Amino acid sequence: MEQNDLSETDYLRVLVTQGGCQGYLYDMRFVTEVEPQSDVVLLSHGVNVVVDKKSLLFLSGTTIDFYDGVEKRGFTFENPNAVTFSGDQSS
Repeated sequence: MEQNDLSETDYLRVLVTQGGCQGYLYDMRFVTEVEPQSDVVLLSHGVNVVVDKKSLLFLSGTTIDFYDGVEKRGFTFENPNAVTFSGDQSS
């Protein structure tokens, strides 16, 4: 958030979209507004995270972590319920 000059009132949107060879992809982006009827807002490690209700069904139990290693750098998604989509995708 600091690198993108965002404030504490901005949100990190996490969602699941259709696509890719396995049917679903994880996506993350910063947003300034939420849709109160279709979004759920959570606070995680001081960051406001927003997830639409449809994506929330796919993300239940998912752990999102940031990996910073020599061979790769980015976010990883570990989803214990993943059947049709990858549980590890860097973005």
